Amino acid sequence: MIEWKETIQDINVRLKELSTRTPDTLRGFGLIAGAGANTNHLGAKTRELIALAVAVTTRCDGCIAFHSAEAVKLGVSDAEIAEALGVAINLNTGAAITYSTHVLDAIDKLKQA
Repeated sequence: MIEWKETIQDINVRLKELSTRTPDTLRGFGLIAGAGANTNHLGAKTRELIALAVAVTTRCDGCIAFHSAEAVKLGVSDAEIAEALGVAINLNTGAAITYSTHVLDAIDKLKQA
């Protein structure tokens, strides 16, 4: 399994390097990352639960590391995390089902050609 604290540390080191090479990109990322906190309509815990579900659907280990750490810090419960992961699982299976219909459509159209 992944060493999550090391993942966070390693990414942070490389992000510092990247920020010296393209500072505007990292500033922009920071603005996007903090935008929800500025309005706070959803609250920090809900934002982190959404982030965890999206991290699973996008298969981003860095996102999982950072947002898991934040979720722990915020006291997100195991039950809340499990429910968010259930949403991610549902969306991944839903996408597979939807794209399966694309395959059927492609096969039908290619057979007609």
